[in-house]
Amino acid sequence: MASLRFLTFISPLLLITLSLVDNTSRIEARRILETTLPKVPELPKPELPELPQLPKVELPPLPKPEFPELQKPEVPKLPELPPFPHLPELPKSTLPTIPALPKDIKPPQSTTSP
Repeated sequence: MASLRFLTFISPLLLITLSLVDNTSRIEARRILETTLPKVPELPKPELPELPQLPKVELPPLPKPEFPELQKPEVPKLPELPPFPHLPELPKSTLPTIPALPKDIKPPQSTTSP
Protein backbone atom coordinates (compact mmCIF):
# COMPACT_ATOMS: atom_id res chain seq x y z
CA MET A 1 0.00 0.00 0.00
CA ALA A 2 2.86 2.33 0.82
CA SER A 3 4.44 1.71 -2.58
CA LEU A 4 1.19 2.70 -4.29
CA ARG A 5 1.11 6.03 -2.41
CA PHE A 6 4.75 6.60 -3.31
CA LEU A 7 4.02 5.98 -7.02
CA THR A 8 1.01 8.33 -7.02
CA PHE A 9 3.19 11.04 -5.47
CA ILE A 10 6.23 10.48 -7.74
CA SER A 11 4.52 9.95 -11.11
CA PRO A 12 3.27 13.58 -11.56
CA LEU A 13 6.66 14.93 -10.53
CA LEU A 14 8.37 12.63 -13.00
CA LEU A 15 6.05 13.71 -15.82
CA ILE A 16 6.58 17.41 -15.10
CA THR A 17 10.36 16.99 -14.97
CA LEU A 18 10.47 15.09 -18.25
CA SER A 19 8.28 17.64 -20.04
CA LEU A 20 10.49 20.51 -18.82
CA VAL A 21 13.66 18.75 -19.94
CA ASP A 22 12.16 18.09 -23.37
CA ASN A 23 11.02 21.71 -23.75
CA THR A 24 14.35 23.17 -22.71
CA SER A 25 16.19 21.16 -25.31
CA ARG A 26 13.77 22.40 -28.01
CA ILE A 27 14.12 26.00 -26.87
CA GLU A 28 17.91 25.75 -26.83
CA ALA A 29 17.98 24.18 -30.28
CA ARG A 30 15.75 26.93 -31.70
CA ARG A 31 17.88 29.64 -30.05
CA ILE A 32 21.05 28.17 -31.55
CA LEU A 33 19.48 28.03 -35.01
CA GLU A 34 18.18 31.60 -34.87
CA THR A 35 21.41 33.24 -33.71
CA THR A 36 23.45 34.85 -36.47
CA LEU A 37 27.17 34.48 -36.59
CA PRO A 38 29.31 37.62 -36.60
CA LYS A 39 30.65 38.58 -40.01
CA VAL A 40 34.28 37.69 -40.50
CA PRO A 41 36.22 40.37 -42.37
CA GLU A 42 37.63 39.28 -45.69
CA LEU A 43 41.32 38.57 -45.56
CA PRO A 44 43.50 40.12 -48.25
CA LYS A 45 44.71 37.71 -50.87
CA PRO A 46 48.45 37.11 -50.72
CA GLU A 47 50.41 38.25 -53.74
CA LEU A 48 52.98 35.83 -54.99
CA PRO A 49 56.11 37.15 -56.69
CA GLU A 50 56.54 36.27 -60.33
CA LEU A 51 58.73 33.27 -60.93
CA PRO A 52 61.66 33.76 -63.28
CA GLN A 53 61.39 31.91 -66.55
CA LEU A 54 63.51 28.81 -66.74
CA PRO A 55 65.80 28.40 -69.75
CA LYS A 56 64.70 25.87 -72.31
CA VAL A 57 66.83 22.75 -72.30
CA GLU A 58 67.68 21.25 -75.67
CA LEU A 59 68.66 17.62 -75.65
CA PRO A 60 70.96 16.28 -78.35
CA PRO A 61 69.36 13.72 -80.63
CA LEU A 62 69.85 10.18 -79.49
CA PRO A 63 71.74 7.89 -81.85
CA LYS A 64 69.85 4.93 -83.17
CA PRO A 65 71.09 1.71 -81.59
CA GLU A 66 72.77 -0.74 -83.89
CA PHE A 67 72.01 -4.37 -83.32
CA PRO A 68 74.35 -7.06 -84.62
CA GLU A 69 72.87 -9.42 -87.14
CA LEU A 70 72.17 -12.85 -85.75
CA GLN A 71 72.78 -16.01 -87.69
CA LYS A 72 69.83 -18.19 -88.45
CA PRO A 73 69.94 -21.30 -86.27
CA GLU A 74 70.30 -24.58 -88.08
CA VAL A 75 67.84 -27.25 -87.03
CA PRO A 76 69.20 -30.77 -87.33
CA LYS A 77 67.10 -33.19 -89.32
CA LEU A 78 65.28 -35.83 -87.32
CA PRO A 79 66.07 -39.44 -88.16
CA GLU A 80 63.30 -41.37 -89.85
CA LEU A 81 61.30 -43.66 -87.64
CA PRO A 82 61.10 -47.35 -88.48
CA PRO A 83 57.78 -48.44 -89.99
CA PHE A 84 55.05 -49.44 -87.56
CA PRO A 85 54.80 -53.25 -87.28
CA HIS A 86 51.66 -54.81 -88.70
CA LEU A 87 49.39 -56.34 -86.04
CA PRO A 88 47.02 -59.14 -86.96
CA GLU A 89 43.32 -58.35 -86.75
CA LEU A 90 41.66 -59.63 -83.62
CA PRO A 91 38.26 -61.31 -83.85
CA LYS A 92 35.37 -59.26 -82.47
CA SER A 93 34.05 -60.60 -79.22
CA THR A 94 30.33 -61.05 -78.68
CA LEU A 95 28.73 -59.93 -75.44
CA PRO A 96 26.24 -62.22 -73.70
CA THR A 97 22.65 -61.09 -74.04
CA ILE A 98 20.14 -60.81 -71.20
CA PRO A 99 17.05 -62.91 -71.90
CA ALA A 100 13.82 -60.93 -72.13
CA LEU A 101 11.11 -61.57 -69.57
CA PRO A 102 7.78 -62.85 -70.84
CA LYS A 103 5.03 -60.23 -70.72
CA ASP A 104 2.42 -62.42 -69.04
CA ILE A 105 4.35 -62.65 -65.71
CA LYS A 106 2.69 -60.70 -62.88
CA PRO A 107 4.84 -58.83 -60.34
CA PRO A 108 5.11 -60.46 -56.90
CA GLN A 109 2.55 -59.29 -54.35
CA SER A 110 3.66 -57.76 -51.05
CA THR A 111 3.95 -60.26 -48.21
CA THR A 112 2.53 -57.92 -45.55
CA SER A 113 -1.15 -58.45 -44.87
CA PRO A 114 -3.41 -55.47 -44.10
